[in-house]
Amino acid sequence: MNKQIKISCSNIWKLYGENPEKFLKENNNNPSTEQLKLNKYIPAVRDASIDVKTGEILVIMGLSGSGKSTLLRCMSKLIQPTDGQVFFEGKDLLKTSDEELIEIRRHKMGMVFQHFALLPHRTVLQNVAFPLEVQGIDVEKRENRAKEVIKLVGLEGREKYYPRELSGGQQQRVGLARSLAVEPDVWFLDEPFSALDPLIRKEMQNEFLRLQSMLKKTIVFITHDFDEAIRLADRIAIMYEGLIVQVGTPEELITKPATDYVAEFTKDIPRSKLLNAENIMNEKEKKLHENTVNYNDKIEKIASKVLKSESIFSVINANKEVIGSVSKKELIKALFAEDKNEQD
Repeated sequence: MNKQIKISCSNIWKLYGENPEKFLKENNNNPSTEQLKLNKYIPAVRDASIDVKTGEILVIMGLSGSGKSTLLRCMSKLIQPTDGQVFFEGKDLLKTSDEELIEIRRHKMGMVFQHFALLPHRTVLQNVAFPLEVQGIDVEKRENRAKEVIKLVGLEGREKYYPRELSGGQQQRVGLARSLAVEPDVWFLDEPFSALDPLIRKEMQNEFLRLQSMLKKTIVFITHDFDEAIRLADRIAIMYEGLIVQVGTPEELITKPATDYVAEFTKDIPRSKLLNAENIMNEKEKKLHENTVNYNDKIEKIASKVLKSESIFSVINANKEVIGSVSKKELIKALFAEDKNEQD
């Protein structure tokens, strides 16, 4: 297995109904929507294949009922897929024994869910140290490790507080710290900030990005909020009725939506804040002009000077090489495109 791939999911199905394994086999593992409805099966996940790269933040998103949380639980084998394969670091999770799976979860996976599930009768320190206690690590060692991650998430000085004495954002930080205490290779987060007030939610997103900049974890993050997704993600997988309909960078989803659903899903995202010069440039025009912009300059940064000028601006990369050009035409097209066809 490619060392750059941490988790690989292949043709994952999760059906609810009577004897779904038999039903899949009888339909060559590819039943139609009509066959599923006719036989009264609920397709939570349909034939999903996706790789999670080492060190990336992969955001899985979609509306309620799209299958995103079910897919995450299949990835970690919290639930057993009806069919398909899940490889974790080259090991087939679906063929591991219960004992092996417990060890993988204890030592290599961290999980944070929407509801913090803190132990109310335990302090912050005791909550964070709890997974290490389960591993059988002695008191001094687990508390020292707990203090390290409590400091990491910005809660130093609150070790003796109980959950009821903390704000919602602080409780969420305890949940993050607890999942980090075991030093996981992969971090699964299922809508961890959705229950928080908008200001606290933004604060937690900032904290999350700060932690990731230091820890470089492999992260699978579930959300239904596209603003949150584009802020956090290296890549985004969009799901609809159990299917993965597109996987790509936030810029790719907005500029090259694969379906009408993706185009509709992304249409209200402010392009000027997300897209950069490289995303909108004319790749065929590589002549050096008097005016230049950097390839990673956001549209909002360059819009004013480009729109006020009749000149063509050369787009230069990190090596100062011309890789394309941007003019008023490209800028207007990017800012005011109403559907995917206008970007073609």
